[in-house]
Amino acid sequence: MNLTEDIQPVTYLKGNAAHLLHQVNETRRPVIITQNGLARAVLQDTASYEGMRNAIAMLKLMVQSEDDIRTGCLTEQHEVFSRIEARLTERKERAE
Repeated sequence: MNLTEDIQPVTYLKGNAAHLLHQVNETRRPVIITQNGLARAVLQDTASYEGMRNAIAMLKLMVQSEDDIRTGCLTEQHEVFSRIEARLTERKERAE
């Protein structure tokens, strides 16, 4: 993190929004916006934001999976595939 570039007061944001948008999109580093000396917001490029959201979603799925394993809430692989095959067959028959 480059403190002089990556932490800016809200007054700098007001006058230099286009520059900050260019900076976060070029460097892929977020900018922390401060107000009265306190961190109040983070400006981040959309690609990094989407990547972060996807990573969080995957982590949530992993935690849920670990909980299922711990509690014994499991389904055998052959049973899962049989259910999928039955649903696909049912949809195909309805479509015909």
